[in-house]
Amino acid sequence: MPNAHWLPLESNPDVINKFLKDIGVRGDYQFFDIFGTDPDLLVMVPSPCIAVMLLFPISQAHETHSAEENARIQKEGQVVSPSVYFMKQTIGNACGTIGLIHAIANNRDKVELVDGFLKSFLDSSSEKSADERCTDLEESKGMTAAHEESAKEGQTAAPSIEDSVNLHFICLTAKDGHLYEFDGRKEFPINHGETTDATFLTDATKVCKDFMVRNPDSMEFNMVALAKA
Repeated sequence: MPNAHWLPLESNPDVINKFLKDIGVRGDYQFFDIFGTDPDLLVMVPSPCIAVMLLFPISQAHETHSAEENARIQKEGQVVSPSVYFMKQTIGNACGTIGLIHAIANNRDKVELVDGFLKSFLDSSSEKSADERCTDLEESKGMTAAHEESAKEGQTAAPSIEDSVNLHFICLTAKDGHLYEFDGRKEFPINHGETTDATFLTDATKVCKDFMVRNPDSMEFNMVALAKA
């Protein structure tokens, strides 16, 4: 169970990009809206795209799928690159920031980081376990303050910090030629198979579409892409 609670981050590129700048992300990469999974909508996303963040409602169908997926991987195993950076979520409503950390940490060869809260956090946690990394995040006053400030911005009113929020962020990004799903609520990253720079966005949004199929009655899905401006 989460030990602390933060305000939830809005799935809004303007809010996310300002937050990333505040914690030390620079360079040409920033987040953009993804308006759908159809090819004619995906071509509107700048290229190259190196990460996708999905906001989705947690449903019983999702929880059942996650449990079955975990049991299958525990039994059959999966390939996970040793260079993957993964962290668990022990902070309530921190999934947006944790998703962003996964997006940046697994693309440090592409995204510019200057001295700041995020670079310091990633450097200090690089050799730690997934559980230890989120403990460090919980204890990071700089990251906590930056998240709180960004969570108060956006187009919708921020809920109370104690409110139960049924929406959750995950990150999809590539590492060493494989597409990974990063979800701090899970025990490990999920390998969704091979991908390339050219097919990444299509492959990632196909995974997002699977989430939507499992909850067809909900309209509470949102996707944003980390891409070169």
